[in-house]
Amino acid sequence: MRGKRSGLKKFFLWCLDRNVNFIDQIDLDLMDDYAAYLNAYRKVLDNQPISPAQKRNLLTFVKTFIKYMHIKSLLPINPLQNIELPSKGQQIPKSLYSVSEIETILEQPLLFGIKGLRDRAILECFFATGIRRSELVKLNIDDIDFNGKMVRVQGKGTKERLVPISLRGCEWIAFYLGKIRPMYAFIGSGKALFLANNGKRYVPGKLSDMASQYVKMAGFDRSGACHLYRHNTATTMLDNGADLRHIQEMLGHASILTTQLYTHVSRKKLSEVYKATHPSAEGGSGLF
Repeated sequence: MRGKRSGLKKFFLWCLDRNVNFIDQIDLDLMDDYAAYLNAYRKVLDNQPISPAQKRNLLTFVKTFIKYMHIKSLLPINPLQNIELPSKGQQIPKSLYSVSEIETILEQPLLFGIKGLRDRAILECFFATGIRRSELVKLNIDDIDFNGKMVRVQGKGTKERLVPISLRGCEWIAFYLGKIRPMYAFIGSGKALFLANNGKRYVPGKLSDMASQYVKMAGFDRSGACHLYRHNTATTMLDNGADLRHIQEMLGHASILTTQLYTHVSRKKLSEVYKATHPSAEGGSGLF
């Protein structure tokens, strides 16, 4: 939601500079100009262009906004119905962490008492399951099957899947439920599994802020605090011989093409294949 709001604000400010003040002025020609602006745009911090996926998202926010204006009869037609969106390209996941680095991050919350124990349980859940941030905030208490070591996850849209969870993950969640959650819970908490400081269900943005502070405390200057566990799940399972279809099922990817992106960053597997097949890796240098 925060990304959509900032994306639409960016478009709104761009429109004001061009005296576009009414939604019925938005058409395909205007969007062509906006796309050209995004192609030429450079980020303030590093003067780098925005990625193909970011460009597509910024255009999609406007397309969806206009669609709903038409649905609500605020526009007689949908002028962007046939807009052609650019390809989002093939994004290779960044900010990959090793298992030892993640263990270092997981140690940080233990410095913060009750709050830290709750945060550790949350991060353990991320680490053990590889679920999305938006999925973790939806978890209810009865979504955890401690006997079967499974988690029922509400994915994108109305999709539901069962994801395995480790014994260690179960133990941390059980500890949290027995000792920590009651300290935050009140009548309005409902069945929500993980509770924020106000006793209510976490919102995704606050979850990211929490996770980011422990990444920084561990001494790592990389982005993607919540998603880093998901990346680690995919690449580690792939390195250890998991079938791509199983990883797709666990991560809840609609298309296996999304899961295949992780094959590009599976460094261990690539190194093994290289050593076994490349002529230069088969012997020594020949100098000695």
